[in-house]
Amino acid sequence: MTACIVGWAHTPFGKQDAETVESLIVKVATQALEHAGLEAAQVDEIVLGHFNAGFSAQDFTASLVLQADPGLRFKPATRVENACATGSAAVHQSLKTIAAKQAKVVLVVGVEQMTRTPGPEIGRNLLKASYLPEDGDTPAGFAGVFGKIAAAYFQRHGDQSDALARIAAKNHRNGVANPYAQMRKDLGFAFCREESDKNPFVAGPLKRTDCSLVSDGAAAVVLADLESAVGMPRAVAFRAAQHVQDFLPMSRRDILTFEGCSEAWRRALMQAGVTLEHLSFVETHDCFTIAELIEYEAMGLVPAGQGARAIAEGWTEKDGRLPVNPSGGLKSKGHPIGATGVSMHALTAMQLCGEAGDMQIPAATLGGIFNMGGAAVANYVSILERVR
Repeated sequence: MTACIVGWAHTPFGKQDAETVESLIVKVATQALEHAGLEAAQVDEIVLGHFNAGFSAQDFTASLVLQADPGLRFKPATRVENACATGSAAVHQSLKTIAAKQAKVVLVVGVEQMTRTPGPEIGRNLLKASYLPEDGDTPAGFAGVFGKIAAAYFQRHGDQSDALARIAAKNHRNGVANPYAQMRKDLGFAFCREESDKNPFVAGPLKRTDCSLVSDGAAAVVLADLESAVGMPRAVAFRAAQHVQDFLPMSRRDILTFEGCSEAWRRALMQAGVTLEHLSFVETHDCFTIAELIEYEAMGLVPAGQGARAIAEGWTEKDGRLPVNPSGGLKSKGHPIGATGVSMHALTAMQLCGEAGDMQIPAATLGGIFNMGGAAVANYVSILERVR
């Protein structure tokens, strides 16, 4: 327990035509420092999570954070990237800097602006997070990759269309309460389950309601070492932070078991000295509903092949034994790639500080986060606990 989240900020996710990558960065950087009660001069280091891969013409973005305040000038600033786990990569990089005693306060920003990019180009950009020699010609881009995963899962474990629709319906229902969510509409199980003009098949057995949204948005967190954090208005400590990287080619692993996710959870729970049963809720990476289903198994909530049981029996509902994605997840909230992992940490800190509004899980004490890049290639787990 070397560092704490002491402040945060979050823009709404969605189509933000009036914003730019720069304006989104400036907005959350300014608001996060204000929320933490800190001046820019007190920041020792800046880490920016920005995937880009062609979404933004401006590809050298770390110093854009300095635009938020002249007091940030001459601070070390670095951009990090690890596909869809870019935001968590930025958070975990900051934890290492604090643990090495190279900084007491680090400002972490995650950002992406995706909606200005034409549809086919979005697909090509996202596909860069897969292994191109094997997956580069996949129809429907990254959705096609997960469509193949879903089809293979169905072949091994039977048709899971009901389970996927229940996950989509749960996350859309939860998203209604999230003021930052891109889609705040309770679509219901029947709409998510049935193919229709408004919910067509996208790739394999995945329909539109099974796929996360193309989004613009930003989030920021301020991290401080434990000694500094205890004197601040709020402090949410990292009981665990683990990063596991797996092979990029899916052909080198059993893609239906998300082994990297499993290993990251195993290490994090061991580091935190807790079991899954101790967690009040989890924010997990539901880029596609099949991902959340497999993650139930990978985190150890149910045995392999039994993910459907967790959603069918209500375990992962907001009032269940382990609420999963009380924010609505990527499915409802949106998925601006570089911002997602930072958003997960901000939303978890909100829950633990009792500041999550209508999203609030009563008496939340421990929050788990799983953010992944690619198809379970970059796997980050954080376990957070409020200490002040």
